[in-house]
Amino acid sequence: MNTASPNTTVLLIGASRGLGYAIAAEYLDRGSRVVATVRGPGRTALHELQDSAGGRLEIEQVDINAPEQVQALRDRLAARSFDLLFVNAGVTNRQEETSADVTTEEFTRLMITNALSPMRVIEALGGLVDSHGTLAIMSSGQGSVANNERGGFEIYRASKSALNQLMRSYAARHRDDHRTLLLMAPGWVKTGLGGPNARLTLGESVPRLVTVIDAQRGRAGLQYLDYQGQTVAW
Repeated sequence: MNTASPNTTVLLIGASRGLGYAIAAEYLDRGSRVVATVRGPGRTALHELQDSAGGRLEIEQVDINAPEQVQALRDRLAARSFDLLFVNAGVTNRQEETSADVTTEEFTRLMITNALSPMRVIEALGGLVDSHGTLAIMSSGQGSVANNERGGFEIYRASKSALNQLMRSYAARHRDDHRTLLLMAPGWVKTGLGGPNARLTLGESVPRLVTVIDAQRGRAGLQYLDYQGQTVAW
């Protein structure tokens, strides 16, 4: 088992597969109790993990693009308190699509799922987090405007940049809040979203990403960090 996490209670949004599933598994390995969500009613890999988690993993169902479902989850968890809320959500589109040819529907899908909905989750569920806890969202290094030297994934980049801007606005509105606020960039990881040509495996990214999150506990304010703990340029 890894070193015990200071985030002993974790609410993880979006954990049926990929990065979310791996984060759930990592926190369980570090001794935490995890409430993790899936989008649909079907059985997922997360349910297999629950079978071996010794009662420390609870599974809830929510589609973050449905505000009424997010509110219903808030109501179900109203009596609970968590050390960490981590919102892991993301979809992508074809790498070569640009603002010149992407459809309005596709642009809207990415912006809602990658930017608006994660922030709505933070707004709705943030009150469940302890006064010295952490609110974190999975962003991406591709959300960095300063580091965009090569283009590609133009619409995905824009959606993550929008997420970053919305989180900065949230931080500004809550400047007296002493909780830790994080935008995390996991690196280019071999997942369904990252694809088979990605540079990192889940095992190379997620344990380090979790270590970085845990290390920030108690540090108030917003940071944009990668899985190695380095600050990402806005």
